[in-house]
Amino acid sequence: MDSQERIKTYLVESDSRLKPVIDACQFPRSKKNTDIYLALLSSIVSQQLSLKAADTIYNRLLDMFDDRYPAPERIIRTRLQRLQKAGLSRQKANYVKNVAGFALQGDGLNYHQLKKRSDEELIEHLTQIKGVGRWTVEMLLMFAFDRKDVFSSDDLGIQQAMKRLYQMEGGGRELKLQMHAVAENWRPYRSIVCKYLWQWKSAVKTGRMF
Repeated sequence: MDSQERIKTYLVESDSRLKPVIDACQFPRSKKNTDIYLALLSSIVSQQLSLKAADTIYNRLLDMFDDRYPAPERIIRTRLQRLQKAGLSRQKANYVKNVAGFALQGDGLNYHQLKKRSDEELIEHLTQIKGVGRWTVEMLLMFAFDRKDVFSSDDLGIQQAMKRLYQMEGGGRELKLQMHAVAENWRPYRSIVCKYLWQWKSAVKTGRMF
């Protein structure tokens, strides 16, 4: 496994624009999570929400259960209206139930089976669940599976950070093409750069640097 310093040196040599970001931010920590079911629930709650709002709603969801574990059988038995009281929209409450139903179908969310699949195979498998899109699975790949070379051009935070750092303009498909072209320089550590960019964007927003 490459050391942190070797990875940082490689990235700066591959893309000099990353130097101020890497110098100012902490090296991203690994947070592998073998409970893919719970990671999916957390990702669905987080969709289109700020980190603070997502944390609040997710903790309310956990608090609904005595041991703070929303097991699939429990979610299936829980009425939509009760899930909505935790702060979930009706749509997200349905998505949570979809994930629970999928978890009860054999080994559909078994970490040890899933980790054998490629990134694209995992995306194809998990997006069968209504409410789970490509972005959600990319977040799982970066965090729960701790894969080092995943890039999410659909992530709003990554888009905003790259537009600022690389002076990119436009949006939609044109922006994503620019982003992918730049991110090719980061292989095989694209996930690590994404995590750096999230840190950097947050620090810039709060005025803690630059």
